[in-house]
Amino acid sequence: MSTTLVVLAAGMGSRYGGLKQIDPIGPNGEIILEMSVYDAIQAGFDKVVFIIKKAIEKDFKEAIGDKLSQQVHCEYVYQDFDHIPDCVTIPEGRVKPLGTAHALWCCKDVCDGPFAVINSDDYYGQSCFKTLYDFLNNEAKDDHYAMVGYQLKNTLTDHGSVARGQCIVENGKLVNVIERTRIEKFDGQPKYYLDEQWHDLSNDTLVSMNMWAFTPKIIEEIDQKFPQFAAEALKKDPMKAEMYIPNVVGELLREEKCDVVMLESHDQWYGVTYQEDKESVKQGIQALYEKGCYPQPLWK
Repeated sequence: MSTTLVVLAAGMGSRYGGLKQIDPIGPNGEIILEMSVYDAIQAGFDKVVFIIKKAIEKDFKEAIGDKLSQQVHCEYVYQDFDHIPDCVTIPEGRVKPLGTAHALWCCKDVCDGPFAVINSDDYYGQSCFKTLYDFLNNEAKDDHYAMVGYQLKNTLTDHGSVARGQCIVENGKLVNVIERTRIEKFDGQPKYYLDEQWHDLSNDTLVSMNMWAFTPKIIEEIDQKFPQFAAEALKKDPMKAEMYIPNVVGELLREEKCDVVMLESHDQWYGVTYQEDKESVKQGIQALYEKGCYPQPLWK
């Protein structure tokens, strides 16, 4: 059975102002996703599933998909309103996708064994892919998952707000994930916005960057939770409500339907949320090449 990497690449890039999934970052024009897939292959992954919007398929394949298909088995899943649970009716005028949990739901026909999940536009580092590969092949089972967490201070931007899943951890296990949809830095102090006021967060708070180890059971759980999402969140906020992976996992933990091992990464994380982030990320990736972490060219 293949060890699969699922890549969340259907984001609209609205804050960034373009398709950041295919924006060159590396010294030879590499994109962040290309480096993540390279790291995954080196760790042992032998199948990649890209979740994209049908509208970007041509650009995506030309920029990266066709190249990667020469290195590893690749499949595509489309997150769009043609692929939704029967219980969901898309509100008239809605454009925004239904969230990362819906993206995973769209993978129900292509994930037949344990799989990892990452964002397309985050650089996670190298060792975490090996850690995930080992977990998937030695520990993962229907109700036993894992998540790689990062320190909040290493995941923020100086150019606006970010959304992060705050991790509550006890004895090496994830107890809850609380989605903070607006976190910003104020004089170096991270704060999150909730109920019309700002609240402090510690710099070393562990947060989810959507780097998970799952089994297909999680897709079944998402399917079962969609009716509640449709009846409550989507009804309350028809244009913007989304169903997030961290929220689903948090509900399952509270319902004692799963446990999640917390794997803390010591790798450097890089991400481009806004155009202004791009230059500093490019400098960080350049330094990794100069240290010999990656070959030039990346693919031989």
